[in-house]
Amino acid sequence: MAEITKKQFKFRGKTLEELKAMDVREFAKLLRSRQRRSVLRQFQKVEEFVNRAKVKLSKKKPIKTHLRNLVIVPQMVGMRIQVYNGKEFMAVDIVGEMLGHVLGEFALTRGKVKHGSAGVGATKGTRAKSKH
Repeated sequence: MAEITKKQFKFRGKTLEELKAMDVREFAKLLRSRQRRSVLRQFQKVEEFVNRAKVKLSKKKPIKTHLRNLVIVPQMVGMRIQVYNGKEFMAVDIVGEMLGHVLGEFALTRGKVKHGSAGVGATKGTRAKSKH
């Protein structure tokens, strides 16, 4: 029997170690056009965020951000970033498959609707109850 091995993660044919060694602008060349333009426009903001995040990690502090439009780059892989969704900070663990996506995709702003039972007076069957 062949030995089962875990498939190594690759992004556009490059391993995670190769991607982490790249500059943010070099990584941008591997992205699709929308993400590439976004990263190239705000690469200073991305690099600044990564540097601040590394400092906070060394101090064992949580990384909190409101930057929902920040594109995920290889230097962020392995971090736990708390992204603001308009109400609270949602913890997001960054993995390799998230490369090229934005942080806001993983901190949903709208919760799942939980429909309860109808209130008194909402249905014709409860009309008799509400009169008493």
